[in-house]
Amino acid sequence: METESPKPPHKGIKKGLYVIPTAFTAANVGMGFLAVIYSIRGFNIVASDPAAAATYFNSAAIAIGLAILFDTLDGRVARMTRTTTEIGVQFDSLADVLTFGIAPITLVYSWAIAAVFPESSGQYAFGLFLLFMYLMSGAFRLARFNLQAIRPRVLAEGSPKVDKKHFVGLPIPTAAGLLASIVHFSPYPLSSYSEDASRFYTALIMVLVGILSGLMVSKLRYSSMKTVGTGRGNLYLVLVIAAFGMLVWLYSNYVLLIISTIYVGHGIVWYMIGLFRSRPAKLDAEA
Repeated sequence: METESPKPPHKGIKKGLYVIPTAFTAANVGMGFLAVIYSIRGFNIVASDPAAAATYFNSAAIAIGLAILFDTLDGRVARMTRTTTEIGVQFDSLADVLTFGIAPITLVYSWAIAAVFPESSGQYAFGLFLLFMYLMSGAFRLARFNLQAIRPRVLAEGSPKVDKKHFVGLPIPTAAGLLASIVHFSPYPLSSYSEDASRFYTALIMVLVGILSGLMVSKLRYSSMKTVGTGRGNLYLVLVIAAFGMLVWLYSNYVLLIISTIYVGHGIVWYMIGLFRSRPAKLDAEA
């Protein structure tokens, strides 16, 4: 009579660990969904009640910020518990298209472009074009990231492994975070300002959307922060996180905008430094 082999201990616990990163990704999707709903709700009352619209826009921006937190946690938890799966990678990318692609352009559309420019104007049409290019650039950025993770040698011949310390191109969560932090800093719809000021501010936002689109599809390197907290300085990391959390709690309008601006800008700064370093080497070679 054959007896069933006993199940290895803690097998059920191991299976349960796979649910944790998926739960964070699902929370990411939920925040993106809420951000879209809040943006639409705010746009509906822009003209009648700008103060209430500002509350909705601010809630949408906060939802995107929380989604960035969940998106960061799902990857770290998956690596810590060694529960990374290919379906998890694809699910995470689809979630990012919604939360960091569709949600921020819906927010910017409702808070700035549609609230300021009439639909028959050329500025309105150009604004829609820029928002569409942002979405396309973000989707392309995510697709390239997935291919680099799955097939690194096909995309970069001669490279023995993937550079885990850097991202190629601006990550779409950071691009969405900068747009959301701007709205969080000043949630009142831009149409509530004077006509000249509202058009000027909206034009600046449109320029920023175009710049972020270009940075996402560029080959500029951005720090991935994946190695942070893996060394002996974990105690100092805890202190830094605690201090950062307190600053966000007290001065979120300023801190989030400053942090997101610094991260978006540091890739450009590194690129410029690399150009200046390479010039002297070329001059020495020619001499």
